[in-house]
Amino acid sequence: MECKDVAERLHGKTILVTGSTGYLAKLFVEKVLRVQPHIKKMYLLIRSPDNDAAAERLETQVLNKDLFTVLREAHGANFKSFISDKLSPIPGDIAHENMGIDDNEKLQSELDVIVHSAATTKFDERYDLALSTNTFGAKNVIEFAKKCVNLGMLLYVSTAYVSGVRTGLIPEKPFRMGESLNGISTTTVDIYQELKLAEDKLKELDNKGVTEQRKSVIMKELGLQRAKYFGWPNTYVFSKAMGEMLLGQLRDHVPLVIVRPTIVTATYMEPFPGWIENTRTIDTLLVAYALGKVKCFLADPEAIMDVVPGDMVINAMIMLLTSHFRQPSEEVYHLCSSIRNPPTYYKFRDWSYQYFMKHPHVGKNGKPIKVKRLTMKSTWRSFYIFMNLRFNLPLKVLSMINCVACNLFGDKYKKHRKLYKYAVRVALLYKPYVFFKGRFDDSHSEWLRATSNNDKKMFYYGIQDINWDSYFTSVHIPGVVKYLMI
Repeated sequence: MECKDVAERLHGKTILVTGSTGYLAKLFVEKVLRVQPHIKKMYLLIRSPDNDAAAERLETQVLNKDLFTVLREAHGANFKSFISDKLSPIPGDIAHENMGIDDNEKLQSELDVIVHSAATTKFDERYDLALSTNTFGAKNVIEFAKKCVNLGMLLYVSTAYVSGVRTGLIPEKPFRMGESLNGISTTTVDIYQELKLAEDKLKELDNKGVTEQRKSVIMKELGLQRAKYFGWPNTYVFSKAMGEMLLGQLRDHVPLVIVRPTIVTATYMEPFPGWIENTRTIDTLLVAYALGKVKCFLADPEAIMDVVPGDMVINAMIMLLTSHFRQPSEEVYHLCSSIRNPPTYYKFRDWSYQYFMKHPHVGKNGKPIKVKRLTMKSTWRSFYIFMNLRFNLPLKVLSMINCVACNLFGDKYKKHRKLYKYAVRVALLYKPYVFFKGRFDDSHSEWLRATSNNDKKMFYYGIQDINWDSYFTSVHIPGVVKYLMI
């Protein structure tokens, strides 16, 4: 299939996109409008109470972003009328039946494609919220999709890390309903029982009159406990895996493609290099490092940092939804770099140091923040010892001084204790990924690479060709500074 055929297959299509204010959804909307202005309509599901609020969020959180600069310039004075003709914001919420859409029957008669990218991506999200959005949100989407009389595709954006913490080659295959990763053959995941567990816990906390803040902490802990019990490292990937299970079980005749990207980074090429939004896994560390908040990090320096640029994820998604359109099957695709062109955390540490040595971030006091090469500890014990000697013991000394000096250094103590707790929390949350030993099989994507090589300007998916040194120091890190550190 030629790339021009991919764009042509979008001609006259009506598409519903969930999670429309998210990073990948925005990239998807912009790309489709740019390569195929003759789509019939894109409905954008936006969590909001009414049409006016949905339209306002579309304007402020989507269209006003730099991402749409190229499209805006291409259409000039006609941009607003073009957008008005092609995009229609819909108030709704995937956590509700029929996704909270009022006029659902009209929409179900029009749709050709649903792209489901809505999710909560916090690793330690409250269990009740993760279940309602990532797990039962997927159920609500597939139930809605089955009522769409002309639907030719449901494309679901998941994550490669639903695989849990594995070693070796991780296959591109769907989950079985109830599948557990804890290695105990008799253990199965009862998704509806998990929902009841979360609901019962909420009722218990409400009856006890627990504060909202304390309730949030307890529900976060519950999510992590349940995830780890079944073999997943955090609530996010566990709830996404359960969402995949429900999609596979309930889809019936609906053509389903599940894309599982790894760590999504800034755009490589389209619509311009370096656009990014929302702080994600590696960027949390990157921003903290640039601000001088992190001096040491827990990671295996030689572990693969499996990343994929956002625009390549979108190019793959569009090629997949057009090629599998009306094919009644369930397909899984890993979008990753661990097999073809794997960078490492050691390299990432060096690229970050090189960039911020040349371009130090300016602090609130107007002075440049000087960085040193990040210390990496490859075991939890060595990290714990370093953090205790460098931070915890001095904090204890400072606390004793404050006791006899009328809290003279109280502000300093609070500041450094906050930094210490932040560094430890980030290290614990990201530990499964910075020691990840698995590699994601991406053989299903071989034809994507072959197709994109025919026309690198339209749907490029050349992860194997990326020079990561140049990409991170000239594209990704500058993008993080421009869009995430303003």
